[in-house]
Amino acid sequence: QVQLVESGGGLVQPGGSLRLSCAASGRSLRYYAIAWFHQAPGKEREGVSCIRSSDGMIFYKDSVKGRFTISRDNDENTVSLQMNNLKPEDTGVYYCATDPICSRAQIIFWDGSWGQGTQVTVSS
Repeated sequence: QVQLVESGGGLVQPGGSLRLSCAASGRSLRYYAIAWFHQAPGKEREGVSCIRSSDGMIFYKDSVKGRFTISRDNDENTVSLQMNNLKPEDTGVYYCATDPICSRAQIIFWDGSWGQGTQVTVSS
């Protein structure tokens, strides 16, 4: 399986921005659907955005629409999540994963690989 490494997390004030990156080794991410998941403290991991490999379709969880943008860089073999106008409820660990169920209705981990996660803290 492909190995994923997330980076870019940190501490940011409400309204600030962060750019998370999901990098892969060994295989090209261009052939994989990729999703970003958010695990808030004490809660289950939830999909926030995904990008498909078959048609390039992109989907977002309602709470992040207009604030988060997912994108691929095939040359760098990364998938990024640009997060703007961050809110305290965006705090948590963010994970990327391959081969999710990626649709308008749902973003769910299915049978792929996880990264180790990167911590995002939104606080004043």
